[in-house]
Amino acid sequence: MGTSRAIRATAWAVVAAGVAAPLIRRRAKLPAAVVLPTAAAAPFALCVAARRSRARDVGTCVLQMWAYVAAYQMPHDDPDELERRVHVDYPVRADTALGLGLPPTLRLQRLASPDRFTLLDKVLVWAHWMWFFVPHSSLVYVLLRHREQFPRAATSVYAVFDLGAIVYWSVPTAPPWYADRHGRMALPEMPRVRRMMEEYGAEFWKDNWGPLYSFLGGNPLAAMPSLHFATSIMAAHVLADTGAVAGAVGWTYAVTLGFALVYLGEHYLVDLLAGFALTQGVRRLGPRAKPLLLGVSRGIQGLEARAHA
Repeated sequence: MGTSRAIRATAWAVVAAGVAAPLIRRRAKLPAAVVLPTAAAAPFALCVAARRSRARDVGTCVLQMWAYVAAYQMPHDDPDELERRVHVDYPVRADTALGLGLPPTLRLQRLASPDRFTLLDKVLVWAHWMWFFVPHSSLVYVLLRHREQFPRAATSVYAVFDLGAIVYWSVPTAPPWYADRHGRMALPEMPRVRRMMEEYGAEFWKDNWGPLYSFLGGNPLAAMPSLHFATSIMAAHVLADTGAVAGAVGWTYAVTLGFALVYLGEHYLVDLLAGFALTQGVRRLGPRAKPLLLGVSRGIQGLEARAHA
């Protein structure tokens, strides 16, 4: 009994540390080498500290995303250093080639009205904002309606998040609106790239827009690959695995979001292609990682059994 209590207490301590480290990282000046492993250990520790239940499944996903958010935001803790490292030009060149001489964002924004927001603009902005809920609500649907598929679905979605974060650290890349503001997309007789989500956000949310964007933003120089698109594609896959109707909903949203991201100036087309490739790579190569994941799972389950003996 004493050993079980000690294991549970240690596991809960790891969970608490994983929650706290990202919160205090700036004030305590914690390095990434401390914050990221500590936050990443928390989901595993929860699986030891608590018995399997839907609540634990949700908590594990929340802790996973908490670790991802820390990994996503931390490069921007030092904005000057991040701007020294950021890549701006290569996606402009890639999108110019893909757009046959004109980046698709500039082609699409010629459809927009310069002095008002059309219904299309508003729908696409809201499609962009809805992304904060879509991958996770898709997993909630799988958890509630097809629980036997949940472990694979959650692993697939959050693998996309985590692998994308690695690229954000190693190859920080600017989005179209940033490139335009720094004179890297200026073309003769062409309007400037608008960041339409920001413009409409200020109009719709008024004084609340600044705090809201500050809370949801975190790192503006993390565009390649587009995890907005990649995780939406993976959500469409996991929904399609449960049935045709759910899959149709998921794919309709993913395609709409992809168009919105380019139209609104949030991502290059090449960012979307990279995000799609990431998702398909996880889908195809995931089975090869199954033996390793099963080994980790058996180890966690063994600790769980000892913690609740």
